[in-house]
Amino acid sequence: ISGNRCERGGDAKKKRSDRPNLYDYKYKRCFAYRRLTDKKATRGEIGIPRALLHYRYGVLWQTFFEELGKTVVISDETDKAVLEAGIARSVDETCLASKIFLGHVVNLIGRCDAVFVPCYASCDTRRGFCTKFQSMTDLVRNTFRTELRVISLLVENIGDAKATRASFVELGQRLGASYKDARRAYKLAMQAQERADEQRARNQREILKLMEEYRDVVAGDPGKTEQAPLTILIVAHPYIAFDQYMSMDIINSLKQLGCTVLFACDTDHAKAYKASLEFSSTMPWIINRELIGSILMLKDQVDGIVLISAFPCGPDSMTDDAIMRCIRGVPILNLMIDAQTGTAGVQTRLESFIDILQFQRKGGYVRD
Repeated sequence: ISGNRCERGGDAKKKRSDRPNLYDYKYKRCFAYRRLTDKKATRGEIGIPRALLHYRYGVLWQTFFEELGKTVVISDETDKAVLEAGIARSVDETCLASKIFLGHVVNLIGRCDAVFVPCYASCDTRRGFCTKFQSMTDLVRNTFRTELRVISLLVENIGDAKATRASFVELGQRLGASYKDARRAYKLAMQAQERADEQRARNQREILKLMEEYRDVVAGDPGKTEQAPLTILIVAHPYIAFDQYMSMDIINSLKQLGCTVLFACDTDHAKAYKASLEFSSTMPWIINRELIGSILMLKDQVDGIVLISAFPCGPDSMTDDAIMRCIRGVPILNLMIDAQTGTAGVQTRLESFIDILQFQRKGGYVRD
């Protein structure tokens, strides 16, 4: 026994799986960035923290700045040093995601001419953002003051395409581009973001189709020698799901346990939003809406759901409770992560959850 309270021991070999996983595609699409050549990089360097909405709009932002001739500098991957730097700059009540964001801002000091911290507001009662996305610009400016320059823009309503484009064009003009060049840069950036979103949704659909075919093969095997891998839906904000340190490497752990992993945040956003209206007509947070809509769309096609949130997230504290109370027909593991670095407890809960699902598949439990 190695101290992780599991009868398998810390040195036990875990199962490996070559099943498709969306994690690699999403991460590489966001961060496999090639710096502009000196000839094209004519307007300096701009830093983008590897946190929060960068996991949602990173392709848009990077492409926009590249088209304006700026070199984009992404902060390093989250680690203990980044977390501790963020904690040192935060008040205790700040959520874990915000602390990590500040740690990434610290990581960019001295590496770029300015740091991009946009403000996404909540002017639509059903498409709003958590207050941290609205206040982060002011928080960074007041926290770092003379240490770095902050560049921002205000997106008041993501549902208003013209107003959003106008905000980016105005930012481009502030950075020295002409109206025509700024408008062109935004158009190309939006096209790149839409292609990336569609590719992620397409990958998810392909995996679901593959797993359905695999189950048909297993069902038709009289000798029962084949067994389809468990399909697990990760329900978490993308800045949690795709941050290996923040999520305590849950994705790789599930993959090593032989699971195929899907991400709720990769479901087609428009379809997920529409589906969420069946769950609640008043929920104000767009990302939580999309996650719940994805659950409703996929719950009959997966074996289990792993629900992950960061302490003390306000929107998640309400929506997670609603999910646990109202979603039926699929087992759900609810994980709340905080600033602790120990992973033994999370790993044990994951392994126990997978054991329960495998036992249920063999007829040990009946779904309610």
